[in-house]
Amino acid sequence: MNMRAILLATASAAILAAAPAAADDTKIGILFDITGPIASFIPPMMDSVTLAIDEINDGGGLLGGKAVAAVGDTTGTTQGAVDAATKLVNIENVPVIAGALMSGTTLAAANAVTIPAGVPQISPTATSPDFTTLNDNDFVFRIVPSDAYQGVVLARLVLDQGIKTVALTYANNDYATPLATGFAAAYKAGGGTIAAEVKHEEKQQSYMSELGTLAKDKPEALVLIAYAGDSGTTIVKEALENGLFTRFVGTDGLRDNKLIEQIGAENLADSFFTSPSAPESEAAAAFEALYTAKFQTTKDKIFIGQTYDSVMLAALAVEKAGSTDRAKVRDALREVASAPGEKILPGEWKKAKELLAAGKDIDYSGATGEMEFDGNGDIPGVIGHFVVEGDGYKQVGLVNP
Repeated sequence: MNMRAILLATASAAILAAAPAAADDTKIGILFDITGPIASFIPPMMDSVTLAIDEINDGGGLLGGKAVAAVGDTTGTTQGAVDAATKLVNIENVPVIAGALMSGTTLAAANAVTIPAGVPQISPTATSPDFTTLNDNDFVFRIVPSDAYQGVVLARLVLDQGIKTVALTYANNDYATPLATGFAAAYKAGGGTIAAEVKHEEKQQSYMSELGTLAKDKPEALVLIAYAGDSGTTIVKEALENGLFTRFVGTDGLRDNKLIEQIGAENLADSFFTSPSAPESEAAAAFEALYTAKFQTTKDKIFIGQTYDSVMLAALAVEKAGSTDRAKVRDALREVASAPGEKILPGEWKKAKELLAAGKDIDYSGATGEMEFDGNGDIPGVIGHFVVEGDGYKQVGLVNP
């Protein structure tokens, strides 16, 4: 685990939560996996929270007062997610929550806390297909594509790279298992061969037994679906050290700077990754300008656009509802995110607030794409193709399955 990243993330959370809210301020719940397997993702994502909250307050505030981020840390565990969500709902009395991030922590918070309490929840990053069929009374939304889609995209990309035989290993969790299932079905349907497939447990000291099975028939690459901060880095390191694999294919959980830091860019030159991304658009360019003006660069800062979009959507729904009534906020969310209405881009909170005050319809166009939620609270989204370049990751295209 990257201790510097954890300290930075914790410090960011403390800063956001430090100032007590005034009576007329409105809290937005931020339920993030600040510590745990994706800790190194968090500091730039917390910067996106700051960016959105500052924009709201500089542009007239929220419901006549200021917007305040109430931050809860899931610790990257299901019980931690339940505990943090319970505090946000029952103690902080938030009308809406942005988060959580990992599929397992998001599902735990939703099933145990937010759905029963009737609190709308918008995840920037949770990708499990289980959200599509969740019995949530329309209280749970996400702004990344389902892994059912990313699995198909990953299969298409692997085949397009001319890789006909792979080994597949994936972590036994709510994120990796359905993604691997979708990949395997699509890859085999496209003519690929999976020489060996192993589900592995997280937090093991060694994976040499699993790697021996995976490498037995000498497949061309190892498809590894796991978090780099958990099993992913250990598996790649042991595979390289023992000459078992030299080419790795991963998804967003593995596309972590921690992997490059621990393995070395030169050892990942032939590897590639998929991750939710954003199409080129006026909205994406607006976000890029806003973020870089405040935080220097967007390079290698994964999910920062999705984070900004989730906080802005949460605040727009509250402003549209005209109150902190949770059911009204839920209903308003679809209205501010969907056509028809005047387009609202990143950086245009003040414009949105004025239009809503005048009784006009708005349609938020996000940093990561259009936010047209379907009946299940999903959006289509896009998937990027990433490679390692220098000391970071470079997107070299979008993948159409």
